[in-house]
Amino acid sequence: MNGLAGASSLFLVAAGLSIIFGVSRIVNFAHGSLYMLGIYLAYTFVEFFGRGSILGFWGAVLFGALSVGVIGAVIEIAVLRRIYRAPELFQLLATFALVLIIKDVALYIWGAEDLLGPRAPGLRGAVEILGKRFPQYDLVLIVIGPVVLGLLWLLLNRTRWGTLVRAATQDREMVGALGVNQAWLFTSVFFLGAFLAGLGGAVQLPREPAQLMLDVTTISDAFVIVVVGGMGSIGGAFVAALLIAQIKAFCIGIGDVTVFGTVFSFSKLTLVVEFIVMAIVLVVRPWGLLGKPQGSQRGASTVEPLMLPLNKGFWAITVGLLLALTALPLVGDDFLLVLFIDIAIFAVFAAALHFLMGPAGMVSFGHAAYFGLGCYGAALLFLKLKWPMELALIGSPIVAGIGALVFGWFCVRLSGVYLAMLTLAFAQIAWSVVFQWDAFTGGSNGLIGIWPSAWAKDKTIFYLLAMAICAGCVILLWRVVHAPFGYVLRAGRDSPLRVDAIGIDLRRFQWYGFALAGAVTGLAGGLYAFSKGSISPETLAIPRSVDGLVMVLLGGVQTLTGPVVGAALFTWLQDEIARNTEYWRAILGFTVLAIVLAFPAGVAGFAKIAWTRMRARPEAGEQAA
Repeated sequence: MNGLAGASSLFLVAAGLSIIFGVSRIVNFAHGSLYMLGIYLAYTFVEFFGRGSILGFWGAVLFGALSVGVIGAVIEIAVLRRIYRAPELFQLLATFALVLIIKDVALYIWGAEDLLGPRAPGLRGAVEILGKRFPQYDLVLIVIGPVVLGLLWLLLNRTRWGTLVRAATQDREMVGALGVNQAWLFTSVFFLGAFLAGLGGAVQLPREPAQLMLDVTTISDAFVIVVVGGMGSIGGAFVAALLIAQIKAFCIGIGDVTVFGTVFSFSKLTLVVEFIVMAIVLVVRPWGLLGKPQGSQRGASTVEPLMLPLNKGFWAITVGLLLALTALPLVGDDFLLVLFIDIAIFAVFAAALHFLMGPAGMVSFGHAAYFGLGCYGAALLFLKLKWPMELALIGSPIVAGIGALVFGWFCVRLSGVYLAMLTLAFAQIAWSVVFQWDAFTGGSNGLIGIWPSAWAKDKTIFYLLAMAICAGCVILLWRVVHAPFGYVLRAGRDSPLRVDAIGIDLRRFQWYGFALAGAVTGLAGGLYAFSKGSISPETLAIPRSVDGLVMVLLGGVQTLTGPVVGAALFTWLQDEIARNTEYWRAILGFTVLAIVLAFPAGVAGFAKIAWTRMRARPEAGEQAA
């Protein structure tokens, strides 16, 4: 019964996300933030209308959901409508910026404390079912899910608007050719999707407090349900919500079980059980339970431009920059050196992720798994086996590479958003193991005492070591991109059917590429562990993976220098803003949003385009003369 009650709220959020994706093809990271706003706004309205009134409570729920729907429509008009023609990854980056902005707006309005709403008037008691006491309000929640499912079915199948939405899901260009106003159709779809997310949050007001972390936890659950059910399938979202909610309730109900003297804690599985379910479903049925298979052939319009070999001018600039960075300890203090050590580490992290996303065409939402495996691999080799820093650093890419080989074997069999979500599932599974294995990994407390060797304890020496590793890893990845191995990956990105037709085992090459990217990221993780002296499970968490995506997209996916520029820009902005204001997320979000709107090709990509145009003008003048 608890599972059924929880499934209703999960279904409302996932249905809104599925409708938005089905029409706009935008993977909306801000959908969890809309759920969070639903709870906060319902709390505000119920305080305004009065806690003791039935009409006041349900009016607060309805007004909260409608307000979130209006906010969603404003977001679509003001932001997303401007970037529909931009690459999908930049749309994802824009919605991530909205997450940062909405979180700090909520912090400013409602504060950092948890806010617990009142029980629903008239539904504060419990009823006895099979000898157990069950809340009356949860019975109402159980009914809400199927009722909303039925109303959505009627709306989508028995109205002209629903017919247009279903048509836009199948072929948006044809809908536009028939004279339908796509702009307002998209706005109405966003209003409905945001309304459902807000309603899913508002009805949870008596069951959980409004707090600022709901956005991240909710969007991960919603993504899982949508992917398990099938992207764009409302019925699939309902089935998946029921399945995952019941499995969670089952694990909580069983608790701890002793088998042959060994205690198995099923209650701890609730942290990761939905990701295990998603991984199993995607491996067995990649398009979800009720979804439809996606075509594997990319259209000609989506073929990426050719990455030209790096010329002598580029190498001259690169060598000059490295020499300038080598001289930094002469003019900078320890704080500046620490900042640039972080930039070097995350430049490697971003360059490895760019290798997957750009040349290989495989988007990863869980790349932090290999960063964290590298961290813990180096730390455990140093602390448990007493290896020196040098050997532990060598071991970190090996540990992460093995993890990438195991996870990648499954991931490369998928493509698009399904591949991205499977990487997220494996990352969450790895995070859960590290978070709960207290005896080996330190659990939630992490590990401490991970110090560099005596010769590298000086900040200047460690800074030079970090820069050398960064330069070596980035140059290695650049060389691989322009090697025959890299050409195969790029060919598979642009035309997998043609690659198969000429006899190349594309999956094997993608698997090796996946492992290479994981190993390089693991080396960055090992270096991070020794730079900080301690690590925690946060190194594998979803926010770390999102940071990597932001770095790559800020710099530009289509340029080899993009990830380095993006990592430097993001790390500097985050450090500079966080030290000066409590609302650093909003400022960072507005900055990221401005960059997305002004430079849709990324900062490095924009600079490359501008440089190409500047060089083309004199040549055109000479030809005219």
